[in-house]
Amino acid sequence: MPHVARIVLDVGVQTLAFDYRGFGESDGARRQHIDPWMQIEDYRNAISYVERRDDVDAGAIGIFGISYSGGHVLILAATDPRIRAVVSLVPVIDGYANMKRAHGEFRFRDLEEAIIADRRARYAGTAEGYLPHATEAPHEELSVWPFPVTAKTFSEIKRTEAPRYDKMSTVESTELLLSYNVLPYLERILNTPLLMLVAEGDNLTLWDLEIAAYNAIPSPAKELVIMPSISHMSLYSDRGDTNVAAQHTSRWFATHLAGPERAEPAQRF
Repeated sequence: MPHVARIVLDVGVQTLAFDYRGFGESDGARRQHIDPWMQIEDYRNAISYVERRDDVDAGAIGIFGISYSGGHVLILAATDPRIRAVVSLVPVIDGYANMKRAHGEFRFRDLEEAIIADRRARYAGTAEGYLPHATEAPHEELSVWPFPVTAKTFSEIKRTEAPRYDKMSTVESTELLLSYNVLPYLERILNTPLLMLVAEGDNLTLWDLEIAAYNAIPSPAKELVIMPSISHMSLYSDRGDTNVAAQHTSRWFATHLAGPERAEPAQRF
């Protein structure tokens, strides 16, 4: 999100943005395959890159993530001691619970059947299947996130900002999402400053699960902000709403990465 990076830059914190392997401008032979653990590894590799740069303060590295990546940064906060501050925006917490509620009982059964059929086909050597990230006709077309507003928003982003965006992902990506759960990691976040930003009434990544996850973090160095009148998808489509999240992010990183005790001119990531 370039406009978040610009606002964070105002407090002296530089941003490294990257495409996950298999997406956008990054290489990777298996395109449009979302493996959350490989994506978390990509975060770690990005941290390894910036901490070796001469113009970077390796003791002041922060991470930011939205939606699925918002969950990734919670896992990273628990597992990578190099991280000094975290901002998690509308995170995915429990993929199984999220998908079951998003699809509803009967449509979720269709999703499970599609996943099993794909696994059998891949085992038999047949080309793997793909699902759309979202659809404007959820009752007619199976997708990962059955929300018309999601499909419309990302179609517009593809037209205006991200021409490389492809709405399809492997069916196995959804299978991996069903096994994704950040909850077992949260008890390990003991002292890393962590800001969680939640959209009031978010029915995509489920704000009740996000608040429960926040409450499970034992660290005293945490803050929860519930943003009223902001939805999950308006954080992508409405610059004003994105700027609200960016201002909170800027404040958090200014306090924990670029405070007076860290006044040297080295870049912060």
